[in-house]
Amino acid sequence: MAYPVHLVVDGQEHDLTVDPRTTLLDALRDHLGVMSPKKGCDHGQCGACTVLVDGRRLNSCLALAVAHDGAEIVTAEGLAPEGELSAVQRAFVEQDAFQCGYCTPGQVCSATAMLQEAADGRPSVVTADLDAPLDLTDEEIRERLSGNLCRCGAYVNIVAAVRQAASGGEQER
Repeated sequence: MAYPVHLVVDGQEHDLTVDPRTTLLDALRDHLGVMSPKKGCDHGQCGACTVLVDGRRLNSCLALAVAHDGAEIVTAEGLAPEGELSAVQRAFVEQDAFQCGYCTPGQVCSATAMLQEAADGRPSVVTADLDAPLDLTDEEIRERLSGNLCRCGAYVNIVAAVRQAASGGEQER
């Protein structure tokens, strides 16, 4: 039996009919042709499939499409409307924060959400003082992005890119 699902993906509305076991990742890739979320581990461990769902990051390989009926989904493509890169995307390019690029869309979506979480004052497990303004240290950035793995090991540049985006896009020298 198939179920109707309405998704808003990168600002475009889509009505699908899917098997109830269809993951959000498979709905995006196989039904809609949105290729930036990647199927890495397919077990929620690598973060290559990370997208933003109603403003929050989510491993789309673990989410059922039917559970997100009516949701607004933003992928890496949606962060660059009309080809204008977001601050995070520009920083990733300027800091050379990728090698093979397979994890990059998930990293960029996760970093985008992470910066909003930090701006909202949400602490992480390594936040030292819950009453002080949040200091986005390298340790904070690494902890907050720990759900996104990079097999190439571009972590130093990924942290630098997030730091650059957090500072308003100014490239550090």
